[in-house]
Amino acid sequence: MKTPDSRFYCPRIDVGEFTLDENESGHAVRVCRATVGDTLELCDGLGHFADATIVKADAKACEVRIDRFETVSAERPKLNLAIACLKDDALEEVVFHAAQTEIDTIYFLRTDFSQEPKNSDLHKLVRRAELKSLVSLKQSKKPWLTRIEGPVEFDRWLESESGDLVLCDIDGERKTPVLDRRTTLLIGPEGGFSPREIGAVKSYQQGKTHLLNLGNTRLRARTAAIIALGCLIYHI
Repeated sequence: MKTPDSRFYCPRIDVGEFTLDENESGHAVRVCRATVGDTLELCDGLGHFADATIVKADAKACEVRIDRFETVSAERPKLNLAIACLKDDALEEVVFHAAQTEIDTIYFLRTDFSQEPKNSDLHKLVRRAELKSLVSLKQSKKPWLTRIEGPVEFDRWLESESGDLVLCDIDGERKTPVLDRRTTLLIGPEGGFSPREIGAVKSYQQGKTHLLNLGNTRLRARTAAIIALGCLIYHI
């Protein structure tokens, strides 16, 4: 009996027999060459893990048996990321890296200065971002799958938001706030949020607004997102 050095996604983890989807089945049987009797490490992105035994090694519908599972975390992360739509593949790049950290949701925002990819289907972009998040879940071995939401208009998102906000600002503090409640990190497009949007964030009433200084250099939006997440999560 062997255990492939990889994690596999199963949207429902419980005691009993389950069939993995075609992507996970193909990865297990074709790529990892797993066979009957081998053990797969499963995760559901909802705080549960399990060691599952293969009972049918089918590359299109691999059947596994779960005898017991573990609940690692019953509470979703408190931190979220809201980032303006960016051009090219920048959003996918941000998701791939950000979703390896313990954040709950990534929101794509349509802002005054956002640079959405030209002639692109944003539904396809969101779907690709969801797949990046799933890959990051398995790679990072974290308990919760980072959700992808949007794109949504900035004003509508801010109106419906609750909890604290963190805005990267040159006049902000170097000290990172303590994340003791739901908190969303705001990252603008290249060139930043518009003065109108910054004013709306600073006058936000559904929680506190923290201004965070990331240093003296000007950063690309995708770079600022990862550095700011590092500061908030690891208190760098």
